[in-house]
Amino acid sequence: MTFDKGSLILVDYTAKVKDSEEVFDTTLEEDAKKYSIHEQNVKYQPKLVSIGEVSYPVLKGLDEALAKTAVGDKLTVEVTPEKGFGERDSGKVRMIPIRKLGEDAEKVSVGDTIEVDNKRGIIRFIGSGRVQIDYNHRYAGKTILFDVNVLKSLDAPNDKVDGILKNRLPVEDSKISFDLKDKEVSITIPEEILRADGLQIMKHFIQLDIFKFVPTLEKVNFVETHVNKQTKEKKPETKEKAPEQKAA
Repeated sequence: MTFDKGSLILVDYTAKVKDSEEVFDTTLEEDAKKYSIHEQNVKYQPKLVSIGEVSYPVLKGLDEALAKTAVGDKLTVEVTPEKGFGERDSGKVRMIPIRKLGEDAEKVSVGDTIEVDNKRGIIRFIGSGRVQIDYNHRYAGKTILFDVNVLKSLDAPNDKVDGILKNRLPVEDSKISFDLKDKEVSITIPEEILRADGLQIMKHFIQLDIFKFVPTLEKVNFVETHVNKQTKEKKPETKEKAPEQKAA
């Protein structure tokens, strides 16, 4: 069994550069710690992939390989530069005066990623008042190996909504809640992100994804509950008894 275009699937993977064995990406927290690439604020979870679609993309070479797999498959996929991060382009390597970096000039070092003229690049050389910046992708020209485990195909509407929310909402899975009935789904926004920057953008892409992958749904509701934390429950007042007067 293979997957059709637009299929939503969940996969675990660990990616490394073929020639150097450098592991640089993984969905598995255990592997992230093992290869010293663990990040505290990253939500480690299976990758949501939409086969042949841009909604939840992966590298072209990996996408093509996944389309030919089935749930339960474990495989190593080799992705060449032309179907991965692209070939290296010498025209994307620039030498600029280090003073152009402003206050960052004394803070940067070779290997750092910086943004200059609204473009992100990697510093390759610093010296003689100049800095060389490489605007190629860090892994351009590299063949990438993906160790992949195809976990699940999201076929039912409930599974698709669940997968989309786990991917789009930056909270623990246990805090994600929704109610799907007939042609309508109501999604509870977790309290901890009610005031988060970008919440409206999150909601925008969630509803776009849900309508795309679950076209039978006609309405998406977002439920927000705001609690006034300054209002405290008043405790009942107790009257103090007046001290008894001793008899004269």
